[in-house]
Amino acid sequence: MTDPHHPGKKAAWAELLRLSALFSVPGDAFAGAAAAGRAPNRGTVLAACASLCLYEAGMTLNDWADRDVDAVERPHRPLPSGRIAPGAAFGAAAGLTAAGLGLAAVAGRPALATATALAGAVWAYDLRLKNTKAGPAAMAAARALDLLMGAAATAGRSARTGGAGPDAVPRAFPAAALLGAHTYAVTLVSRRETEGGSSTLPLAALGVLGGIARAAGRNPRAAAAAPGGRAAPEPVPPVLPAGRRLTAPAFFAAGYAATAARPYAHAALNPSPYLYQRAVGGGIRAMIPLQAALAARSGRTGTAAALLALLPVARRLARKVSPT
Repeated sequence: MTDPHHPGKKAAWAELLRLSALFSVPGDAFAGAAAAGRAPNRGTVLAACASLCLYEAGMTLNDWADRDVDAVERPHRPLPSGRIAPGAAFGAAAGLTAAGLGLAAVAGRPALATATALAGAVWAYDLRLKNTKAGPAAMAAARALDLLMGAAATAGRSARTGGAGPDAVPRAFPAAALLGAHTYAVTLVSRRETEGGSSTLPLAALGVLGGIARAAGRNPRAAAAAPGGRAAPEPVPPVLPAGRRLTAPAFFAAGYAATAARPYAHAALNPSPYLYQRAVGGGIRAMIPLQAALAARSGRTGTAAALLALLPVARRLARKVSPT
């Protein structure tokens, strides 16, 4: 008879893989495509699938590397509780990494090169850098590379038909920097989520997130028509009547700010472990409206709206499976 206090294997893997956080991943590739000035294509989808594999590889490897620490601080986690064997977790991390690189390879050599750097950042963070001063920077680099992989995969496939200029991926650098800055701030707070701390850290994160929201909400430069006769990105329409200044990028950036600000403000007012964990979970979910804002900033309001639709689903699933 199954012990009711120990969920089945499927539930244990769902917890290990942080399934509720998965919704924050595909938007990296689509925001990267938008930032590169391209419409989503098959390469974008391949990049999103590769991102999912590499993200889950990182989640699994993280718990494998932390299994001794979790035995003390989080004995309910799948590995220290014995619901999943350490060897199975490590094997899953290796297999998911291989799958992610394989999918990126199908999208082209630029995407594979970026995915290889991304996989290296993920494994270096989990195995060596997590508890060092370089840890947050490694995690930020991984998210930035994830967005750039979407740009490289999208532009790479277009390049074979003469539709992408050599500047397609560099155009995505500013968006990647904003996503990386967000990740850096969230990672800094996550390092104290099991013990809490002072109000200084969540307050500092709030300041960073506010600056990101302001940058993401700015009107982009007018997009030039793409070479090869392809259509330019969609124009950025206002979401308020004429005479008002709230454009689509500002609208989505406001959604990002609202999603991120509340849990970090709560953690600043009461820096307990519980509210630190809530702040980290909120920061992970806030990546979805940030990706939407970055897509809208590049003129892809349709992509932005589709990405934002993932947010309520992520919130509902987070009630069942913690994203941290």
